[in-house]
Amino acid sequence: MGFTDFVNDMGLQTLESWLRTRSYITGYGPSQADVATFKALKSTPEPAKYPHAYRWYKHMQSHESEFGSLPGDPSKSHTAYGPEQSELPTNPKAPTAVPAAEAEDDEDDLFGSDESEDEEAQKVKEANLAAYKKKKEGKVKPAAKSIVTLDVKPWDDETDMKALEKNMRSIEIDGLTWGASKLVPVGYGISKLQVNLVVEDEKVSIDDLQGQIEGDEDHVQSTDVAAMQKL
Repeated sequence: MGFTDFVNDMGLQTLESWLRTRSYITGYGPSQADVATFKALKSTPEPAKYPHAYRWYKHMQSHESEFGSLPGDPSKSHTAYGPEQSELPTNPKAPTAVPAAEAEDDEDDLFGSDESEDEEAQKVKEANLAAYKKKKEGKVKPAAKSIVTLDVKPWDDETDMKALEKNMRSIEIDGLTWGASKLVPVGYGISKLQVNLVVEDEKVSIDDLQGQIEGDEDHVQSTDVAAMQKL
């Protein structure tokens, strides 16, 4: 059953009764159960009429900036928490009035015993965060790669294109992988060699690679990058 709405007196009395013997809606520290219940309240409970609910509400206000990081299931409604049907009061009596000033003075007393629990929860949170960072740092980041299309231009139509390609592919660099190639006509019986290759960006300089290919001066006139994109 859990909590009902907090618009009427019975709903607030149920919350007051629940918090009479508890510091939080569930467990020993603030959680999404407290967040859902807190958000379901339309206004601050009257301290004289609902002193326990008031003290809990003021305490949760101090954690409002942390609501998104508190443990628990944020999709659950406040009705998922609280007493079962058999525990609900059928004719709740109004609690003895407590002066507002006294209720505020007692606020620290109610939650003072939970300081050590809050500290322990913070230590657990910090330990989990440290373990996550260590795990993240231990992962090897994939190498950044690019796929490049090079145009390799011969001197003329008498250039031995098979020898040109053989010399080009004999170039070996760590991080360089040669791909498919084809001859592309450019006119006057001359064809350029268009080749695809994959490079690891940190290991292979395209400018240096072009320089090595153009070092085959007997066959290569020049090279151009026709296309490049990140993988």
